[in-house]
Amino acid sequence: MTDKVAIVTAASKGMGAACARELAQRGYKLAILARSDAIHELASEIGATAVQGDVTQPDDLERLVATTMETYGRIDGVVNSGGYAAKGDLLDISDQDWHQSMDLLLLNVVRLSRLVTPIMEKQGNGSIVNITTMAAKEPDATYALSATIRAGTSVFTKMFASQYAAKNIRMNCVLPGLFDSFTADAATLAALPMGRAGAVSEMAKTVAFLLSEDAGYLTGQSITVDGGYGTTF
Repeated sequence: MTDKVAIVTAASKGMGAACARELAQRGYKLAILARSDAIHELASEIGATAVQGDVTQPDDLERLVATTMETYGRIDGVVNSGGYAAKGDLLDISDQDWHQSMDLLLLNVVRLSRLVTPIMEKQGNGSIVNITTMAAKEPDATYALSATIRAGTSVFTKMFASQYAAKNIRMNCVLPGLFDSFTADAATLAALPMGRAGAVSEMAKTVAFLLSEDAGYLTGQSITVDGGYGTTF
């Protein structure tokens, strides 16, 4: 158990909600953010502080950090979970979709890092985990926006980690493959080395490890969590 404080974004469902539940079980005090009203139900379930808002809106991120500090007085960890980018043919995707996806998948990480890093510097420690996608390493044109932009998140993560490692602030990415928060047909599942999709609870345990002191010498990494799927390429 721990008395640390963490923020989880896009926490009303899927991997974000699973991470919030796992961290709560480990004793974290939590502030959780999502656009959906369901964020209040989850907060009540796990004893967290809910902030209803959008990761693409700088004012909502500022409110999230301010609420966390007012409530708990510190921020030890951040889990950047996000939404889903638009899909389309590689050259037919509109400029608007590119810009919106930048806000959703990369700039939310940058903006929240700007807000929490000074707090972590004063504390002398902190850890940030960004949930992206295996497509950042194994790009698929079906997910052109997500693959391109989240590869940028991995690069940002390496640069951040290098700059702040000496201040005991770590940042890592996890790159999920197929998980049970997505729909897949039987043929796709059968093609996976483990023969099944991952459980979001398994991803949550990986994220919790990366936030913890057990991963204290691990930073700047983009770790694929895909049940061996990448080995089939």
